Amino acid sequence: MLYIVGLGPGSKELMTQEALAVIERTHTIVGYATYVRLIEDMLTDKEVVVTGMRGEIDRCKKAIEIAATGKDVAIISSGDAGIYGMAGLVLELAGKQEQPIDVKVIPGVTASIAAAAALGAPLMNDFCHISLSDLMTPWDVIVKRLHAAAEADFVTCLYNPRSKGRPNNLHQALDIMLKYKSPDTVVGIGKDVARPKEIEKITTIKDLDETEVNMTTIVIIGNRNTYVENGRMITPRGYTL
Repeated sequence: MLYIVGLGPGSKELMTQEALAVIERTHTIVGYATYVRLIEDMLTDKEVVVTGMRGEIDRCKKAIEIAATGKDVAIISSGDAGIYGMAGLVLELAGKQEQPIDVKVIPGVTASIAAAAALGAPLMNDFCHISLSDLMTPWDVIVKRLHAAAEADFVTCLYNPRSKGRPNNLHQALDIMLKYKSPDTVVGIGKDVARPKEIEKITTIKDLDETEVNMTTIVIIGNRNTYVENGRMITPRGYTL
């Protein structure tokens, strides 16, 4: 069996019981070095296959190769394996194998959900996820999605918002949002959520300090009804109070 496991955002407390059980009973673990470090205390006496950044295809092929020998193997992702994780790639590659392989996806807590909980309740109405990384998706496609999300007034969770290689993508995304949203729109920032250096901050589009944002940050841009109460970011569901 090949398990695709979402580890959650960082802490063991936010791993699902199923994810914990699969890691405990599976002898071979395959993962990116950063993800392996998140659970290194659980990997005693296990075979661990580690790959570097951007080694996703090789990582998945290795996990499939091991599973094809009849061993149980778990390939791990942070957050949820089906949200910008390994699940899709593993299933694509497994589907090309002559020998069928049993694959099971183990869900996890994705970063936007963990950040939302830390910030308050910003996702109580319709919301969407958009990654600002243009490594896999062309920037012009991302721009179209940003326009559509902002015009429809979705609460928008921005993944991969800013990096050294993409220092201006967040700025451009916010400029697009400002074509449809007020500069005073509430924005929540969750950085290193559920990890030792966790930071949560609530601000607005106009006051957001882009230098505080990196690849381990989730940026949640509210809709026109999102507000702050007692230090909590709240998007009303629509109840009459």
